[in-house]
Amino acid sequence: MADWPNLHVSQHPAVRHKLAVLRDVNTEPKKFREVVRELSWLLGYEALADAHTRQLDIQTPIESMAAEELADRIGLIPILRAGLGMVDAMLELMPTAEVWHLGLFRDERTLRPVEYYNKLPDHSHVDLCLILDPMLATGGSATAAIEVLKRWGAIRIKLVNLIAAPEGVETVLTAHPDVEIYCAALDRQLNDKGYIMPGLGDAGDRQFGTGHSG
Repeated sequence: MADWPNLHVSQHPAVRHKLAVLRDVNTEPKKFREVVRELSWLLGYEALADAHTRQLDIQTPIESMAAEELADRIGLIPILRAGLGMVDAMLELMPTAEVWHLGLFRDERTLRPVEYYNKLPDHSHVDLCLILDPMLATGGSATAAIEVLKRWGAIRIKLVNLIAAPEGVETVLTAHPDVEIYCAALDRQLNDKGYIMPGLGDAGDRQFGTGHSG
């Protein structure tokens, strides 16, 4: 990890505990969705540690005081469909954030991303974009999403992933060294099908009870 200063792997004990539940093949979709939400909240908390604030004058029950409120305009970009499970937790942290959706699917033959849905506004008007996707595997979808956002005009972009593979981290940070990645775990490697090992299978299937995790 010394070669990737922009990679931030959480060391929090609560994150490690919840990650074990998420990985377990016996964890059912309802519980899986709950833990995705909880982990997303914790990772979002870490990803926003350097967010900007501005002074706000408030009145407590005792006296007036100078407080702070979040100043950054934040955009949440979940990668469909697995990223949807991370949105609600982020909105709990940042109720004023705007949510836009990008649809990218992986061509199983080439392992390359194909964009099929884009609901970004005409122009960027946010200070920080958080791309939400449970798995950073080959890095193809993340790199494509970052390229879309940069063309749109985004300046500060962060990735929030639950689990990352070294191959994906290398791909993203080679193409976009200005992007920071926040994740709960950096796993060993990808298998020949592009799944993270040991990973947790297919995050979309496990959230929504479809298909078979690999």
